[in-house]
Amino acid sequence: MAGARAAIRYAKATLSLASDQNTADAVNDDMTLIANTIAESKDLKDAIISPVVTSSIKKSILLEVFKNANKTTLSLIDILIANNRVDILGDVASKFNTLYDQSKGIELATVTTAIALTPDLEKKVLAKAKELTGKDVAVKNIIDESILGGFILRIGDVQYNASIANQLNKLKREFILN
Repeated sequence: MAGARAAIRYAKATLSLASDQNTADAVNDDMTLIANTIAESKDLKDAIISPVVTSSIKKSILLEVFKNANKTTLSLIDILIANNRVDILGDVASKFNTLYDQSKGIELATVTTAIALTPDLEKKVLAKAKELTGKDVAVKNIIDESILGGFILRIGDVQYNASIANQLNKLKREFILN
């Protein structure tokens, strides 16, 4: 819980600094890369949360992996290492992305499908989501084969479940009740 609050604070401060320096777009790209890299690389995640790995080694690892990052992003990494909070870097990056999208008026729509969205279908989802929210929407596709087919669209706290698994469950409940 304390780590989540700290991540939000670091993300807000970084967004404020990046906005003041007109580098918010570049830093957002860096934060997306950082969040995805840490989420996908178990070795990197283990290295930055390990109490055995020294701060200087963590810093050299991160600076090597993210050597093309913006100066503001590199400053964030330095601050997190200096404050012994580098273990929350992935959370800070995710929170930064969320705050950045909110500042730009972009809503995140999560679409869960059994297979990856095609570009044509993604355009249709974007159009429908924009129509529903009245805001620009970014789509995140999650693949979950257990839904069998169809999709689950989640925008903010609203969810529309048009999955085959959901329809089968409804039928099952109707048969049980009747």
